[in-house]
Amino acid sequence: MEQLLIFIIDLLKIALPALIVAAAMYYLVKKHYERDYQMRLLELRQKNTEVVLPIRLQAYERVVLLLERITPSNLLLRVSAAGHTAADYHRVLLSEIRNEFNHNMSQQVYMTEQAWQQVKHAREDMVSLINKTYQELPEGARGTDLAKRILETVLATEQDPTARAISFVKQEIGQVF
Repeated sequence: MEQLLIFIIDLLKIALPALIVAAAMYYLVKKHYERDYQMRLLELRQKNTEVVLPIRLQAYERVVLLLERITPSNLLLRVSAAGHTAADYHRVLLSEIRNEFNHNMSQQVYMTEQAWQQVKHAREDMVSLINKTYQELPEGARGTDLAKRILETVLATEQDPTARAISFVKQEIGQVF
């Protein structure tokens, strides 16, 4: 029995340090792999940022350009009312807004949901302004009458339908960059 006890103690003298060394090595190797994984993840994020950040910035720029192009004053200057009836001009304006929006719809992928909702809301407000103003015109009105009434409405209410969205997008750009 005593020999068995001595054998167990001798075995523990050999096995215990080996187990301690093995546990320490396992811990160190695990920490090394975790650190290596974190470094690779950081490098991947940095490379991703180098690629995605310019694309996101370009998306924000394009959306601000969209909003500027459908701002009442810019839209009415760009799309001439001369020679159009109010009904024709109404259709042309709505078509222009629709085309601008559809052309830039893919930019929502790079924006927050809140920013994109602001853009959509600005477009809807602009369409609503044009529709409401058109409905208030008398029969046989000219395109220039519609343009004039739209500008008068914007000046009277002192609210540009796209201003809030432009401001929101600019704030978001400031937070991202």
